Amino acid sequence: MPTLVCVPIMADDVAAALRDAEAAHDLGADIVEFRVDRIFHGEGDTEGQRDVLRLPAESPLPCIITCRPTYEGGEYDGDDASRISLFEALGASDTPPAYIDVEYEVFRRSANLRQKVLLSVDHEHQPRDVQTRLILSLHDFDGRPAQLFNLLSQMRGEAAPRVLKVAFRARSLRDNLELFDIVAESDRPAIALGMGEFGLMSRVLAPKFGAFLTFASLRDTSATAPGQPTVRELLDLYRFRTISPTTGLYGVVGWPVGHSIGPQVHNAGFEAAGHDGVYMPMPTPEGWESFKATMLTLLDAPGLALRGCSVTIPHKEHLLRLAREDDTRAWEIDPVCAQVGAANTLVAHPGEPCRIFNSDVDGMLVPLREQRGDDLTGTRCIILGAGGAARAAVVGLAAAGAEVVVAARVPEKAAAMITDVNMGDTVKVQPLDELRPKMWDVVINCTPVGMRGGPAEEASPVNPGIFEGAAADCLVFDTVYNPIETPLLRDASTAGVHTIDGVRMFVGQASAQFRAWTGQDAPLQLFARIAHEALASPPQG
Repeated sequence: MPTLVCVPIMADDVAAALRDAEAAHDLGADIVEFRVDRIFHGEGDTEGQRDVLRLPAESPLPCIITCRPTYEGGEYDGDDASRISLFEALGASDTPPAYIDVEYEVFRRSANLRQKVLLSVDHEHQPRDVQTRLILSLHDFDGRPAQLFNLLSQMRGEAAPRVLKVAFRARSLRDNLELFDIVAESDRPAIALGMGEFGLMSRVLAPKFGAFLTFASLRDTSATAPGQPTVRELLDLYRFRTISPTTGLYGVVGWPVGHSIGPQVHNAGFEAAGHDGVYMPMPTPEGWESFKATMLTLLDAPGLALRGCSVTIPHKEHLLRLAREDDTRAWEIDPVCAQVGAANTLVAHPGEPCRIFNSDVDGMLVPLREQRGDDLTGTRCIILGAGGAARAAVVGLAAAGAEVVVAARVPEKAAAMITDVNMGDTVKVQPLDELRPKMWDVVINCTPVGMRGGPAEEASPVNPGIFEGAAADCLVFDTVYNPIETPLLRDASTAGVHTIDGVRMFVGQASAQFRAWTGQDAPLQLFARIAHEALASPPQG
């Protein structure tokens, strides 16, 4: 059975909830979950009960009715006996819901409540004609539940539930693998979801492992759990209906990655090329150990089919280190990324060595040559920063004959980077605060300063005074692509200096990655259009 798309609707009133259900139907959802925490208040609330009974009767889609108590992360603060009586009334109605969701904590805590639940749902020993089925659920909004597998074993020992559900806050990408195992090993249809930014993979890849359903919100502001994508994101961006056990996984690994337009660009490219893959954000906190544990676990995971990654700040150097130190599989290291000391692309075709390379060099040189001509000999280039992108710029520009100076807030770090890439005799270091006008022909920002969502998104890496009196052919190139016009580019444009935005570099890099992953040339015009459209949209809330 295909994995269903369920839209959760927090019902404040019946009419609004039914309008949302109609909108969910129009967007392509398969089922809705009416959260009735706010319209049913417990003992004596006959009006609230009547409102709840209307929902399955008038819903345009099959529905789940959930009344989640406060101690399980919901908003219902009445007594459990009244809540279970509501479920009894639903099961006995002429138009019952397809499912009710009851927490395992309630189910096991009271024999009386358990018996009432069993009378409300269809199961093997149900003496009445009842159509509603039971989803037995387990939630933890703080982290992985203690004794998770003991609890799952107990839940599987219950015969009445038709569906088992587990949802907890994911602590890292690795938690998704445990959630996939829960689905794959279940003795009946199962839902296993990670909440928060680390859990998106469990939601998008649910069909790959045969989950019963996944949840997607109607809009950004209506999610009922942290980390829910919207229906449009799930169906259009991630192409949820095309995901199957054979689908390859790709993604952008970094911290943070919420700003990345890689998912929009690469998923559109996969669709255009007919490639069986899905590309996702893969947030991986700073630090070598975090990166190493995450990547090795994902590469080793059976059934996950990790086929490639874009690797960004702060893990480009970690990717090269992983390839050099991992002795559990074969690796191929491109000579350029070995010299640069950083890599931004992983290719993991089945049956072949893992391959890494750095597309930053071409991503910078191609637009520079388009703007200034093929011969860059003698061009005075100021590189801002000393990280992975700066390393690529130093190697590429020095090889092209440019006069390269690295300007950094910490000159010692810049000097160490130049030594690392074996450019100590040809590349100079300049303290950032000593840059002056007319010292340069090209400035390339290789820092994250100005990046949307970063700690310095409103800042420029240099004082705008360095643009005063710049020659007519001078050029400022920002490798930051979100936003398209960074504070640096805005200052340069105001001073009349030519600019190259980071989108041009991004498209060049993305096309090289796409070719390595799919064996096909990238649709460059599509990539550029999607990138500009994605960056022109307001940031998602």
